[in-house]
Amino acid sequence: MIRWVTTVLSLALASPDIQDGQGRAITATAVIGAVTVWRSFRPIRASGTLATTLCVLTEAAVTALVIAATGYWGSAFVFSALTAVAVAGFARGFGFGLRVAALVAVSITLSWALVSDLDEDQVRTTIQLSAEVVLVGLVTGFARRISGEAEQRQTLALDRLGRLSDANTLLYQLHQVTQTLPSSFDLDEVLDGTAAQVEDLFRFGSMALLLRDDTDDRWRTVRRHKARPPALVNDAELPPPLRRCLEERRVVTVPNLLVGGGPGLSESASSGAYAPLVARGAAIGILVLEDDEPHGFDARDVELLTGFVETAALAIDNARWFGRLRTVGADEERTRIARDLHDRIGQSLAYLAFELDRLVRLTKDEPEIQDPLDQLRDDVRGVIREVRDTLYDLRTDVTETQSLPVILQGYLDRVRDRSGLATTLRTEETGRLPILQEREMWRIAQEAVTNVERHAQATQVTVTWRCDGTHATLEVADDGVGFAVGKAGRLDSYGLMGMRERADSIGAQLTLASEPSRGTRVRCVV
Repeated sequence: MIRWVTTVLSLALASPDIQDGQGRAITATAVIGAVTVWRSFRPIRASGTLATTLCVLTEAAVTALVIAATGYWGSAFVFSALTAVAVAGFARGFGFGLRVAALVAVSITLSWALVSDLDEDQVRTTIQLSAEVVLVGLVTGFARRISGEAEQRQTLALDRLGRLSDANTLLYQLHQVTQTLPSSFDLDEVLDGTAAQVEDLFRFGSMALLLRDDTDDRWRTVRRHKARPPALVNDAELPPPLRRCLEERRVVTVPNLLVGGGPGLSESASSGAYAPLVARGAAIGILVLEDDEPHGFDARDVELLTGFVETAALAIDNARWFGRLRTVGADEERTRIARDLHDRIGQSLAYLAFELDRLVRLTKDEPEIQDPLDQLRDDVRGVIREVRDTLYDLRTDVTETQSLPVILQGYLDRVRDRSGLATTLRTEETGRLPILQEREMWRIAQEAVTNVERHAQATQVTVTWRCDGTHATLEVADDGVGFAVGKAGRLDSYGLMGMRERADSIGAQLTLASEPSRGTRVRCVV
């Protein structure tokens, strides 16, 4: 629109010269008209490419040449300069538009000054029109910035709307699927059902089902029958037949483990059938069947086992992913519980504390009653502090405006104030993870520090957080009593189990390093 307006205005001003048959005016009219028509069908796109830059500079140079050839700043085509500068501002932005405007103004002014001595009116005209050209460059560049920001906000809004719509569709489909699937999504039920089906379908001396723990890349024995395999093994510790079935991604049978191909998972086994559980292109588990007699498994067993593990792998993987979703979705339930505790138990305890204070004042002359009341009041105050801390821990979470380092610092300050434990936070953050991942990392850190506070008998705990927006590492280290890894008692059974579940839900790896009297280090990488 701007191009056509300036072109029509230039033609109107140049019409007397055209009617007089002046060649320069006619040629300039043809050039400006051709550029206008051409750019109406092939407009310059707003981009930072070299081609766009060359097109803008070429148009500015042609326009400046036309103006200089038809009278400089007194030319009838002077308004065409505004078009060239406006195109530069809209195409490449504020800085480029300003530079092109200055280049056009300087080139016309210098060429006019070289061919004639400018009088006062001509100088005034030069200054005014040069200022207008530069002003147009400033305005159009600023307008592009505003329109670009608006377009970016609109794109982000549409993207968010699209993702919310996709999530809504997927959640609805998930609900529909859960109503029709024949098997449970509870992992324990799936594992129990798988083990029961194996006992019904196959004859064996011993059976074991191992699942891969993605948090530490080890294999865990989750079900067994007449077998005593280790609870945890890494890839290098797997017996040869198990490693072979993982490498070949097929059922592997060893007719005689005592002669070759062994040993098996059980030291007393003489033959075995080993089947990988494959889902989403990755081995998530191994089903081990072994027998005390050689040649315990034939071709029929192999065929039946191949078909069985395909279904079993899908059922187990579905249950594991459902468990991960349930872990991530527990945040809303945590918030609801915190609200209920505050509204009910918190207020009730506060009322009880006030009543105890009143009773203590009433019985100040009766020591036999006041001493027990004082003790009871102190106990209630201690419970209130614990409830207050629990509410804080439940309700504090990572948000778009509160990053993980901010939450960690506040939490460590509270731990130091209530326990006397020396706390240190080391951070190196150049980017952020998605909110769900940061929330689970925060809960892992919280659980690890809580274990230090309650069980480690430590004097100092150091939390380290490094994140570049793509990779992140969380470390919690203490100088406490430590323990032999694998014999952590309740800590290993509950605290570490919860941390592993959270790490598994976001695809992170969790490692634990500890020695008696040497402290403990928990490390989580995502």
